[in-house]
Amino acid sequence: MGEGFAVEIPDLTGGFAALLGLKFEEASADRVVISWQVHPGLHQPFGIQHGGVYCSVVETAASVGGALWLADRGTVVGVSNQTDFLRAVRDGELTAVGTPVHRGRSQQLWQVEITDADDRLVARGQVRLQNLSPA
Repeated sequence: MGEGFAVEIPDLTGGFAALLGLKFEEASADRVVISWQVHPGLHQPFGIQHGGVYCSVVETAASVGGALWLADRGTVVGVSNQTDFLRAVRDGELTAVGTPVHRGRSQQLWQVEITDADDRLVARGQVRLQNLSPA
């Protein structure tokens, strides 16, 4: 389900995504890949990437994929974000890969894994999305 829909992807290069420096490498109804560079502007006071960045990227990947899947049948909003931080990162490029776990009539569940350049898992999360009907 969701394949074959011609959906116009909103501009993902501005706003909060731009502030974080996110690059969308791939975006489909079945997989979203985002990369970004860790730098001091994204650090918490102890010199490692702030956990809120991980949460934001997890939410972004899930929301983009969920919206592409739901397509013209409505919009999605995040209702739950559970993100675990597994490894401290001070610099380098990180990559998030989001994939669906469940896509139902009223809700979706997406998982996102974030890895470093050495393919080590640094964070993982899941987001539950509410599917909203068009007004």
